[in-house]
Amino acid sequence: MITVSGLRTCDTCRKAIAWLKDHGIEHKFHDLRADGLDRATVARWAAEVGWEVLVNRRGTTWRELPEADKAGIDEAKALALMTAHPVLIKRPVFESAGWVEVGFGDAVRQRLAAG
Repeated sequence: MITVSGLRTCDTCRKAIAWLKDHGIEHKFHDLRADGLDRATVARWAAEVGWEVLVNRRGTTWRELPEADKAGIDEAKALALMTAHPVLIKRPVFESAGWVEVGFGDAVRQRLAAG
């Protein structure tokens, strides 16, 4: 089973869920805001895809962070920020037995279709 982590209000997450349903792919949804997120999960994702990929620097939450939080960001700081502010994570995050994918581009869709 694939776990989709994101926000219920995120358009891309809603498109991803609809696509999974249309393709008959079994999944469950984890709302980062409502259900929360622990540091171990963020660290596991970062180990798979890289912390730089996980941090959404385009969003409002990133822009509203104090400059001190954004300055000199490294993996430890990024993990702490994403744990404290799960909406900083690029969405959606797909996780299944031994793999993690971020976003919903063509390559991710191919991976999801392949299982």
